[in-house]
Amino acid sequence: MTTYIPGSEILTTILNVISQSLLIPVIVALLIFAIYVIITLGGLITEYTSRVKISTKERKEIMYDISQAENFEDLKEIIEESNLVESQKDILIDIASSQNLGPKSREALARDLIEEQEDKIDKIIEKTDIITRLGPTLGLMGTLIPMGPGLAALGSGDIITLSQAIIVAFDTTVVGIGAGAIGYFISKIRRRWYEAYINNLDALADVVLETISKL
Repeated sequence: MTTYIPGSEILTTILNVISQSLLIPVIVALLIFAIYVIITLGGLITEYTSRVKISTKERKEIMYDISQAENFEDLKEIIEESNLVESQKDILIDIASSQNLGPKSREALARDLIEEQEDKIDKIIEKTDIITRLGPTLGLMGTLIPMGPGLAALGSGDIITLSQAIIVAFDTTVVGIGAGAIGYFISKIRRRWYEAYINNLDALADVVLETISKL
């Protein structure tokens, strides 16, 4: 015997309306995610082809050249003529131009400049990290939402409505998982690149600060 709870039909109707009203926003979000990861993947390929790769040997040579600078102008010139990324050069030159500051102030300036770069990197990676987490979740929502009406249609013998619901469910699942997978791949690659970038910048900044203290 089924126990009837007064008001339960109203509550379930409200839940059904809410869940069905989410289907269009979910599909739109999945389409945006799919387009964004495709564009970002193209950007990743372009970034790879134009990426400046500094070997350990080259980095050591640059560090040695910086430590041998005889004056501030020589220090800036060594940094400018190196094979470093332009953004790294700009930061190191800013640090090298802080000769009028005290030792602690120079360290604070260097730390602030490096943290600013880290914040920029975090914002770049954060976007694909969000897609990595939300893509499969929205894909699951897109799977479950149309299945309610689809199963109800099956009960009444409406195979066409059921088949349409299944198509939407599978499509949203594939797009959600695909967008999440591509987003994860992009985040993984970029995080490795940017960690090496920050580590190199941090080491070079220490050398510049030590050189300034000797000039």
